Amino acid sequence: MQIKTKDKIVQAVLRKMDERSIIGQQKYGATMMEEIEGQVKDLDRFLVDVQEEIMDALLYIEAARRCLTDEIEEAMLRRIDIIGQNGNEGLHYDTQKI
Repeated sequence: MQIKTKDKIVQAVLRKMDERSIIGQQKYGATMMEEIEGQVKDLDRFLVDVQEEIMDALLYIEAARRCLTDEIEEAMLRRIDIIGQNGNEGLHYDTQKI
């Protein structure tokens, strides 16, 4: 199969899917189609697999959100520290003139 898209993002995702398929074939000894044809997996087993993958994805999303929150807090603290070092205590307006 020749990939026709010029979209670099799509090409990267397709390469990753191909690599993941090879790893799966090595790990489980069969392609997904072979699992279907050989009746190694039925519809229910595939649905359980999807359910488990979605639960894993939710965990990864939550972990990523916590990392992002930590990174935002660290950036804010660095900004406050930089502002403090420059003599500006984080005030955007001169309160003496107000």
